[in-house]
Amino acid sequence: MEITFDVAVLLFFVALLAGIVDAIAGGGGLITIPALLAAGLPPGAAIATNKIGGIAGSAAATLHFLRMRQIDLKRSRRMMLATFLGALAGGIALTRIDGGVLRQVIPFLLIGFALYFLLSPRVGAEDRAQRLTPALYAATLAPLIGFYDGFFGPGTGTFLAISCVTLLGFNLVKATAHAKLLNLCSNLASVLFFAASGHIVWAFGLPMLAGQWIGGTIGARLAVTRGHQLIRVLMVIMAVIVSVKMLLE
Repeated sequence: MEITFDVAVLLFFVALLAGIVDAIAGGGGLITIPALLAAGLPPGAAIATNKIGGIAGSAAATLHFLRMRQIDLKRSRRMMLATFLGALAGGIALTRIDGGVLRQVIPFLLIGFALYFLLSPRVGAEDRAQRLTPALYAATLAPLIGFYDGFFGPGTGTFLAISCVTLLGFNLVKATAHAKLLNLCSNLASVLFFAASGHIVWAFGLPMLAGQWIGGTIGARLAVTRGHQLIRVLMVIMAVIVSVKMLLE
């Protein structure tokens, strides 16, 4: 499928904006997938192609968080593998299972999370006692959220960040950093699966890859410098937007 220069430039800037939002609070797919649909891609190809930009944005954000020492790779290795395998299983299941139940349940979960953060302004302000060890998180939540991302996707970054705050005891900046690391693993699994199955339209995906790489870097910088207040506000906003969009659909 061919792409004109004007459309490529538009997709680049759309992806740049999505990368900034996604690195801070998740939900960048709400910006990029409609743009791909408007550019003429069918829904399946749009979702698959969107993962190209997603992997660039999450990789750029992860690299910045690593440089800022917000990620503990040693403690995260099991969680990374579990998320990757979960997303791979989710991508395979996508071709065989109806996602209708998820579409009905997820909006209410996200609204609940948004209210929790809105009504608890000190949540994520600083580290606190963990409720799960990284090993137990890797055995339970990580593969489930990875599966969700590979199978459906909206709100994955929010789920990861919230679970890192509430279960692993991270502050919001550190939780966002680890969410991008795990999201990178789930995006990688999805890209490998969709590329092998031939669903990705590379002519559309490559301009978005460049845009989300830059946007992911900018968003990660803002998350580190502006702290948990910026993340909390954007996380609430994006959780509500994702929920409303899914309920309307």
